Amino acid sequence: MNAIEVNHVSKSYGEVKALDEVSFTVGQGEVFGLIGPDGAGKTTMFRILCSLLLPETGAASVDGFDVVRQMRQVRRRVGYMPGKFSLYQDLTVEENLKFFATLFGTTVEAGYDSIRAIYSQIERFRDRKAGALSGGMKQKLALSCALVHAPSVLFLDEPTTGVDPVSRKEFWEMLLTLKERGITILASTPYLDEVRCCERVAFLDRGKVRGVDKPDVILDRFRDVFNPPGIEKTAIALHEGQDNVIEVEHLVKAFGSFHAVDDISFSVRRGEIFGFLGANGAGKTTAMHMLTGLNQPTSGKGTVVGYDIRTEHEQIKKHIGYMSQRFSLYEDLTVSENIRLFASIYGMKDEEIKTKTDELLRRLQFTNHKDTLVSSLPLGWKQKLAFSVSIFHEPGVVFLDEPTGGVDPATRRQFWELIYDAARRGITVFVTTHYMDEAEYCDRISIMVDGKISALGTPDELKQRFRQPDMDHVFTYLARQAKRSEH
Repeated sequence: MNAIEVNHVSKSYGEVKALDEVSFTVGQGEVFGLIGPDGAGKTTMFRILCSLLLPETGAASVDGFDVVRQMRQVRRRVGYMPGKFSLYQDLTVEENLKFFATLFGTTVEAGYDSIRAIYSQIERFRDRKAGALSGGMKQKLALSCALVHAPSVLFLDEPTTGVDPVSRKEFWEMLLTLKERGITILASTPYLDEVRCCERVAFLDRGKVRGVDKPDVILDRFRDVFNPPGIEKTAIALHEGQDNVIEVEHLVKAFGSFHAVDDISFSVRRGEIFGFLGANGAGKTTAMHMLTGLNQPTSGKGTVVGYDIRTEHEQIKKHIGYMSQRFSLYEDLTVSENIRLFASIYGMKDEEIKTKTDELLRRLQFTNHKDTLVSSLPLGWKQKLAFSVSIFHEPGVVFLDEPTGGVDPATRRQFWELIYDAARRGITVFVTTHYMDEAEYCDRISIMVDGKISALGTPDELKQRFRQPDMDHVFTYLARQAKRSEH
């Protein structure tokens, strides 16, 4: 018997056909991947199977129950982890778990055996608010909440976005133990190593299923989508004496007795693409907040574009660009309104804004979409616009905090072409990422472990020093030496 059956399901939003005659089946106890580029219809499919959306045509069933006519039975049997961590940030770990148990008419005690292996890893933090957890810990809590009522089918919509490579590997090891208990798993992911953990995958593109097969067969058949050609990397010439845009000496940030950033020193040169890597909880976000003027150091010193991070943080904010994983765009403004707003914040004059806006719209091929609301743009388009807006005022350095989280490989490649273009124009790029193929694109990389910089050098230097074949292995080797638990 199949655990999931989807037959000729269609769903539209206005004129956009999100799903178009989609059909596939998932066997009982199978780990099945639903993969495809941004806007392919994956999340719509998940929501229909969890009985949160109604299909317009076709039928779907979970564990033999129709998702429309028998939605109550379906909801008792499914666990769902949406892409944005289905957690209440202001509730504690324990309060989140109790809330989800109550939703399903059970208790944490009754469902404890279902979550013991996962929840026991974070149980000692039961009184901590979910918003204060690291990415890896949020992931474990969200999975525990999805499993507390002992579901037979688990739906995971990009559950590891924003999580470091080591935590992602641990997460998939946990999923394989769930398979051993007979739980059926349907997961979407943009990470190719996770795609290969599935037994079969369906490739969804523009609402249609283009193929269903073993992962390697689909990844090879559609390699233009999943494995686009690499970017020709032309490293900048890093000459001694060249201007340093960022200089940091013995920087420390302490919260009580805990040193989130523990005596780090480094410099970044003009036009350099500098990768700032580390596992969740290693201290890199705290360090970036000090560099961008959002937080003050406990001790040590540093400058960004010549301004002191202790005393001139307002000047720093005017001379840098910043883009977070959440894109920092206003969804209810149009493309051109977003550009004008951010340009005005950076103090640009009206005539300059108008000229540069027209030029940017042409370069991004957005001219026909200048009056389109940002909320209706595809994810990849939002990402390109957010980056372009962050460097619109030609800052000395742009800080990119996991800018490509959850984005498909082909779109990520296009984004990195924009980064390379900015670096060629002399803009320094300071980037954090959990994609280790992107680490290979950087001129130099620093890797933080336990609040300290454990390694600093070019990708080739680090691979040679640690005798590892690629940056993924280098990162895993260093991150697994961490002594402090996810604090």
